[in-house]
Amino acid sequence: MKGFLMTVTQLVFSLCMYALGVLFFGFSLAPGVFTFLKAFEATAALNLLPRCVILGVTLALGYFMFGFTLIILAGLARTLLMIRLREGTHKIFSFEATKWAFANALYLLINFTFIDFILLTPFVNLLQRLLGVKLGKNVQINSKFIFDATLLEIGDNTVIGGGAIIIGHVVERGLLKLKKVKIGKNVTIGSHATIMPGCEIGDNAIIGAGAVLLKNTKVEPHSVWYGIPAENIRHKHEVSEEKN
Repeated sequence: MKGFLMTVTQLVFSLCMYALGVLFFGFSLAPGVFTFLKAFEATAALNLLPRCVILGVTLALGYFMFGFTLIILAGLARTLLMIRLREGTHKIFSFEATKWAFANALYLLINFTFIDFILLTPFVNLLQRLLGVKLGKNVQINSKFIFDATLLEIGDNTVIGGGAIIIGHVVERGLLKLKKVKIGKNVTIGSHATIMPGCEIGDNAIIGAGAVLLKNTKVEPHSVWYGIPAENIRHKHEVSEEKN
């Protein structure tokens, strides 16, 4: 019986998320659809080729209008609903877990449809701020795998490499565990590195490409970490010299 109720709950929640997607996509598509219909009417008297070119350009413009409208709507929804994730351990079917799922759903709407076009631009920084990241100045973000925005702090001049994963949650033994990730100033996160919940990275540190920082890892300022799991290679080198 318990398993059946869990399945039904998951089904209902999934349908609600689909409805959310329909609503947000529908409102975001409206400006582009309006622009296209106006262009369609205005070009009715043109020959086929120039009309196709104009309508094609209008469709492309409509796609970008869709993307930026979606960003604004997602940010407004999170702000108006005052969604901020709370650190701690929560049951999967709890209010905090529902907030977490909703916040991530807002981000995934953009992640799957538009975010590739705004990486390494000021627009991706705007998106992350709207979703709740405490973001410093001149941060360069080249990854779409940044989740749990309200649990994330990134300092000035930090660079997030392509494909890097930063998450503030894990699910273990049926429980959702949320913890902040704090990244200091002038930090470099290498391509496809993974930063797990509870990690704190000091100023001017370097996390190498493909490195995996396990949960609650404390990275000292100016240190360099590589590997799976990631280790402080300077400290490792010093220990090796002492042994020799």
